[in-house]
Amino acid sequence: MKYKLTVLFYLILMSLNLFGQELTVGDKAPEITQKLITGEEFRLSDLRGKMVLIDFWASWCKPCRKENPQIVSIYKKYKDASFKTGDGFTVLSVSLDFKQDMCEKAIEADQLEWHYHLGEINGWKNAVAQTYNVKSIPAGFLIDGNGIIIGINVRGPELESLLKKQLKKRSVFSSKD
Repeated sequence: MKYKLTVLFYLILMSLNLFGQELTVGDKAPEITQKLITGEEFRLSDLRGKMVLIDFWASWCKPCRKENPQIVSIYKKYKDASFKTGDGFTVLSVSLDFKQDMCEKAIEADQLEWHYHLGEINGWKNAVAQTYNVKSIPAGFLIDGNGIIIGINVRGPELESLLKKQLKKRSVFSSKD
């Protein structure tokens, strides 16, 4: 009887999706459809062909704010690079703030100059954070140009190393004789 109750309990939890989807390297990145803070419609699939860092952060998160200058530096360095699965690198910021103005002030203060900042300001209830099963921040998912997750919770030097590995190899031979 005790076993049956335990099994029933876990089945109920699973049906309510309380365990969340555990994403791993090699998985296809779940689609994201949401408005940006500019009001524009956004779909992650529109960025196919680019390397994308999905960065979960908040203005009140000190480790996130401390990491932002590194992300800005990496963005500037690789935004126009050619990769094995496409050209360019960008960042998709997903704020877990509770107030729009706090998020916007942090974007300006930290000079997060990329275009893609999602506009759903709903704290931990953010639909994208739930889809990606984010339990703590900062958190990041590196997506290749084919929409495949190639890195989870990569930061600073590790993020840059992954990007370097994805760069197109330049031919040793030139096209001229």
